[in-house]
Amino acid sequence: MSLKKAGILIILVLLIDQISKLYIKTNFALGEEIEVFDWFRILFVENEGMAWGTKIPGEYGKLALTLFRLIAIVGIGYWLWDSVKKGGSRILIISIALIFAGAFGNIIDSVFYGIIFNDSYGQVASFLPKGGGYSSLFHGKVVDMLYFPLWKGYLPEWIPFWGGKYFTFFEPVFNIADSAISVGVAMLLLFNKRAFPKEKKSEN
Repeated sequence: MSLKKAGILIILVLLIDQISKLYIKTNFALGEEIEVFDWFRILFVENEGMAWGTKIPGEYGKLALTLFRLIAIVGIGYWLWDSVKKGGSRILIISIALIFAGAFGNIIDSVFYGIIFNDSYGQVASFLPKGGGYSSLFHGKVVDMLYFPLWKGYLPEWIPFWGGKYFTFFEPVFNIADSAISVGVAMLLLFNKRAFPKEKKSEN
């Protein structure tokens, strides 16, 4: 697979990701929810940290996280370029491209959203507000909106630690970029042998 085709895939994922985030950000107040099906809802939340809402404490925690993401995306980009150059398998190139696109999509939020949007608390945010954004460069929040509460209920008492507690599956709210990363990683795990084919040794 050529680098050009990988680039087209990356751009396509980025467009879908950013258009969906821009729509949510400029049409929903924080916490606003629309039920599409019983098991699927559009729920606007913002993530200040890593996966599962984990944060790095301290004044410069958010900046450190964003800089780490930037370094990571450079590494993933090099991995993609090197894999194409070495004639890597189609599965491998597609997987890396999806991971790159997803990581890049969330980096855009972290770097720029703090200066191009105002707050969404109790209101719908404005794009490029006259009063300035809700934060500074590199301190933006990642926009999430896809929520799949497939099952809700109390767990059986016999389950250790969580028995008898109310549980929702699947509880995390995510976005298109997260989905791209998850699909890319899943492809590498499920199709590992096709992604990294071993060269057959020539028989004497």
